[in-house]
This record gives sequence, C-alpha cells and structure tokens, in this order.
Amino acid sequence: MAFLVLALVVFHGAKMVHGQGLRPSQCKEERRLATNTCRPVVFGQPASPECCQRVRVSHFECVCPMFTPKLASLLNVDQVINLLKRCGRRVPRRFKCGSLNFP
Repeated sequence: MAFLVLALVVFHGAKMVHGQGLRPSQCKEERRLATNTCRPVVFGQPASPECCQRVRVSHFECVCPMFTPKLASLLNVDQVINLLKRCGRRVPRRFKCGSLNFP
C-alpha cells in the first residue's frame, strides 16, 4: 500500500510537457528524488513544500508508465486530484496517465 501512495505522489506533480524526450537515467533520478522527498506522505503526513515542488517539476513521461491496470485499480482518483490541488497542480479533464484515467 505504501508503494501505491508514493506512486500517487510522484504522479501528482507530473509535468504536462510533451516530447521532452528525457533519457531513462533522468526519469530514474526523478523517481528517486520524488520517493525520497515525498516519503512522509506514504505514512499519512501532508505533503511538505519540498514534496509539492518535486511533484510540480516531475515529468509525466517518467511516471505514467508505472500506472499499470493493476495499480490503477487500487487508486482513488479523487484522492489523487485532491493531492494535486494541495500541491498547486491542475489535472486536465479526461487526462490519461498509464492506466489511470481522470474525469
């Protein structure tokens, strides 16, 4: 369950930039930084300013592939949207990230 929440946090800041073409090593580093910065969220703490900043600068092409059908079925989209809002991010209508679909 902790992985699900952390994956959620990483996704929340997914930057809506298309065609950026990041290298796999850059995506791996983004996921590592988000994991370390947002770890307290996994344990029920509110997102820190540092976590929200990480969420805002992360790239969706790095995190969306993590959202498999199995993982997406375990997530509450409303909670994801609320976390995004608390961190100052908007989710476009009908946004799709991996197998995670937003209304």
